[in-house]
Amino acid sequence: MDNFSQLINRIGLPRLAAMAVVAVLMLGFFGFLMLRAQAPNLAPLYTGLSLEDSSAIVAELQTQNVPFELRGEGDTILVPRDQITTLRMNLAGSGLPQRGQVGYEIFDEQSTLGATSFVQNINNVRALEGELARTITSLNRIKSARVHLVLPERELFRRERKDPSASIVLAVRGELSSSEIRAVQHLVASAIEGLAPARVSIVDDQGNLLASGTDDAQSALAGAADERTLGYENRLRTRVEDMLANIVGAGRARVEVAAEIDYNRSTTTEERFDPEGQVVRSTQTRENQNLTSGADGQVSVANELPGASQNNGAGGPTDQGSSTEEVTNYEISKTTQTAVTEAGAVKRLSVAVVVDGVYTADPEGNATYVPRSADEIAQILTLVRSAVGYSETRGDSVQVVNLQFAERPELAVAGTDGTGGLLDFTRDDLMNGAEMAVTLLIALALVFFVMRPLLKKVLSPESKALALPSAAELGHHGVLAANGQVISDEEVNQEPRDKTPAWVANAKSMGETQLQTLKTVGTLVEENPRQAALIVRDWLSNAA
Repeated sequence: MDNFSQLINRIGLPRLAAMAVVAVLMLGFFGFLMLRAQAPNLAPLYTGLSLEDSSAIVAELQTQNVPFELRGEGDTILVPRDQITTLRMNLAGSGLPQRGQVGYEIFDEQSTLGATSFVQNINNVRALEGELARTITSLNRIKSARVHLVLPERELFRRERKDPSASIVLAVRGELSSSEIRAVQHLVASAIEGLAPARVSIVDDQGNLLASGTDDAQSALAGAADERTLGYENRLRTRVEDMLANIVGAGRARVEVAAEIDYNRSTTTEERFDPEGQVVRSTQTRENQNLTSGADGQVSVANELPGASQNNGAGGPTDQGSSTEEVTNYEISKTTQTAVTEAGAVKRLSVAVVVDGVYTADPEGNATYVPRSADEIAQILTLVRSAVGYSETRGDSVQVVNLQFAERPELAVAGTDGTGGLLDFTRDDLMNGAEMAVTLLIALALVFFVMRPLLKKVLSPESKALALPSAAELGHHGVLAANGQVISDEEVNQEPRDKTPAWVANAKSMGETQLQTLKTVGTLVEENPRQAALIVRDWLSNAA
């Protein structure tokens, strides 16, 4: 107890009080951070919900006693991160979220007893619209969808039939390509019997017409031809730019391709006969013999009497003859050839290539532009012609020009890549960096403005006490001053000096600095409780 009392006397009551206040503030600060760290780490369960889905999900979470938090205008629900998967599975089993659409579960919620056919048809259309909207919303580029179907019923005693149609309103992320638009059209058309993809009209949430929905085959073919031409040009341009990037460097060459493609489809049938290639197919021979007696064709009574022909014709003249007829059929060699020319043949190709020069650094570090040589340009021209399939008979044109680009590239050190993506930060990277910066700032503030002055004050009295003279040395010749020097009685009786000792001024300034530091740290914790909790959480994880 004597040693403890001596220690208290050496430290002094003001310093002891300051140390107690600092210790209480530090304990309170770390306790607050620990409480914040123990709070559940919330993460989005669902985003972009409708008010109906949000209300149903909140009611389900309250039933399960799960802590949650609403963000935005109620379209985002946050729950503890470690329960997200379980909650999504449970909500999916309950049919949530419905995305504001009613699907086939409409038939489970009502009794069909007493329902008319009109009501059943309406419910069927609602169910189809809801299921199609859910399927379309599942696509990555689409935030929400609303589908309207027109399914005309066939009337009795009527031959004409009206084709079904559909209209879709999409809320998209960015801009949909033509292939994605056609995918939505075919998706809806395949789900409805008798619906053609050309009868599906699509509009985005900005009011832009993405698909007209008119059954115009000519405009559809024209659009498909333009898209096919653009795709072919893009493929050639990408191929050439990738090849040149390995030669002249990334971003040091620009390629433009213009292709003229023939979309006419033709069928040619040709028959050829070879007169030299005769083959006997069949031969037919016919022989005839004629025998005529001499009555010269006269008719008389004597000729008509019985036995008159023998008597009268014996001495008459007789004619006898024969004839031969031969027919030969020949088969002539014939060749039939049918040639079908499909659409999409390249009629003419034009390629323009602009290549930047070479930049060299002088001893002062300045970049100097040097044009490329003619031999190098000729080699690049040969490579480009081979890459695009150059044909002189088609009249193709390939031009390679060396020009200085407006944006001069920076000279990188050998062995480094200028496209490393060091500044490609994501949102998570920025948040992590901010948390680390705040943690580092608070840690430095605690070390330099709290811990360092506190340790210096605590250790300074003990070091001074080691140099104090003993009581026997003092005797009755003087008293001990606060700085460890012996002051005589005459000096004690003198008037106090006007100047304040240096150690008092230092102690006063250090106390003010510590108080200001504590106030600053307290203000930071009150203004940024979340960051302070994250800092303590990081400390706990690092200690673990």
